[in-house]
Amino acid sequence: MKILHVLNGDSTLVGFKQTGLDGDIMVWREVLSEGPLEINIGGAHFWETRSEWICKTFDDNPEAYQRDMIDQLAVLSKPHDEINLWFEYDLHCQSNMLGVMNYLKQQTDLSGPAIYLICPGEFPGKPNFGGMGELNGKEQLYLYNTIRTQLSEVDFVIAAETWEMYVKHDAEHLKQYLAKTRFWGCMHWLKTALEAHLQRLLVNANGLNHIEQKLLDIYNMGITDQIGICTEFWKTDKIYGLGDLEVGLYLDKLRQKGYLS
Repeated sequence: MKILHVLNGDSTLVGFKQTGLDGDIMVWREVLSEGPLEINIGGAHFWETRSEWICKTFDDNPEAYQRDMIDQLAVLSKPHDEINLWFEYDLHCQSNMLGVMNYLKQQTDLSGPAIYLICPGEFPGKPNFGGMGELNGKEQLYLYNTIRTQLSEVDFVIAAETWEMYVKHDAEHLKQYLAKTRFWGCMHWLKTALEAHLQRLLVNANGLNHIEQKLLDIYNMGITDQIGICTEFWKTDKIYGLGDLEVGLYLDKLRQKGYLS
């Protein structure tokens, strides 16, 4: 039986190697919660655009992105009997989850593999659960055995509809979509993540979205170093799943708008 595990990042890989679970591993090294997107995630143009943006924004190089992300896509196209998607509840992971599901839908015969989702929003005994990267092998295996859910054709239909809505970055259309959609299949955290995304699309009287305003408020509290700002932001807005590099992008936007020196 050919099994594939798609992990949400290298931090999860450390603990996953201790689980004893069989199968190939693909680490999804992308941040589809930020930067340019388009519906056809299986097309060459999509990945060329992502490579250009990633390399420019995070000072990466095209060869590394090609090796660590684009070349890994071939693994998803190989025949497998079972595919397990390991993604968390936050917008960062949910957008990547949508990307993987839509890539599979566009590039793979879904009548073949059984596809499962492991998507934790919490973990017993960890009141400040920060993600699978902080779990050891035994703890990740517990998630596999207790919350793993098989995705159906309906889930992929929902994922395709949501992806199309997500990449438009249209606040009014997203607001209407969230209001009318009552069923989210097995993707129990998707609506919450999209509601957070909507707050990024809406701007206040100062021309700032929720994240920018929150970071500015933290800065005006007297916390001016980036590590301190990140730590304070994560206390209340971990739904976005922003790392320090992504927080830095929003701080740069605030500087460009003249709110930070």
